[in-house]
Amino acid sequence: MTDYGHDLKFGTFITPVSADPFKVVDLAVLSDHVGYDLVSFQDHPYQPALLDAWSLMAFIAARTERVHLAANVSNLPLRLPILLARSSTTIDLLSNGRLELGIGAGGFWDAIEAVGGERRTPGEAVTALDEAIQIIRQLWDADASGGAKFHGNSYSINGAKRGPRTPHKVGINVGAYKPKMLDLVGRSADGWIPSFGYLPNIEPLATMNSHIDAGAMRANRNPNEIRRWINIGFEQATVELMIKLALDYGISGFILSSDSEDEIVRFFGDRAEQLRKNVALARQG
Repeated sequence: MTDYGHDLKFGTFITPVSADPFKVVDLAVLSDHVGYDLVSFQDHPYQPALLDAWSLMAFIAARTERVHLAANVSNLPLRLPILLARSSTTIDLLSNGRLELGIGAGGFWDAIEAVGGERRTPGEAVTALDEAIQIIRQLWDADASGGAKFHGNSYSINGAKRGPRTPHKVGINVGAYKPKMLDLVGRSADGWIPSFGYLPNIEPLATMNSHIDAGAMRANRNPNEIRRWINIGFEQATVELMIKLALDYGISGFILSSDSEDEIVRFFGDRAEQLRKNVALARQG
C-alpha cells in the first residue's frame, strides 16, 4: 500500500475549444456548482482550435465562486517565467486564492518552433523547467529583500521586482513521465500530473513514484509533501481502478477528462463519493 496521506480531491479537464467558447465556460461553471476542487485546461497557444488557456482562466475566475483553476499544463517554451509568475499572481488575487500553476517542459516541438518558440532537447527542456520554477518561486517571494536574481542556461533575471503577495500559497504542479523530469518534481514541485492515457498500464506509476520520492529525499524534502494527480477519462475511471490508484499508487487527485455535462455530474455525484468511502475505510483499517 502506497499512501502519501493526502485528502482526496477531484477536478475536471475541459477541452477549451474555440468553436464553442461558452460551452467551455458553462462546463467550468458546472464543475464549480457540482463541487469539484479544480477545473483545468490544456495550454497549446499554437493551436487556433483552442482558446488561450490563461485568458480563459481569468474569465472563468470571474464566473465561478469556489473551484480552483489551472492550466493542465502550461506550455513553458511559449510562456516566459516572469509572465507565468505575474499571470498566476494576478488571477490568484482576483479569484481570492483559487489559481494553481500547472507547468510542463513542452512536447510538440514542430508546432512550438513554428510560432517562434525555441526547440529544446530533452535535457535542455528539463533544465529550462528547473530554472523557470526557481525564478517563479523567487518572484512570488514578496517578503524577501532585494530584487530576484538568477542566471541560468535558458533564463536569467537580474534584480527583478518581487510580488505582489498572493492570497494563498500557489501550488506548482508538473506534468512529467521520464526519470529526470520526475526527479525534478521531487526536488521542486508541489504536485505531479500524469495522464492515464499516456501510460501503457498502471504499473509504471510505482517506478515513477519512486523517482519522485528519491528526488525529494535528495533535496531534503518529505515525499509526502507532493500530491499525485492523474488525468483520466470517464470510461477508464471506474471506482475499482481509482481505489487501486489511490491505495496502491498514492494518487489523491483525480481529474476527469470530459466535455460531457452528464459525465461531469455523474462522476462527482457517484464515483467520487464511493471512492472517498473506500479509501477512508482502508486508511482506518
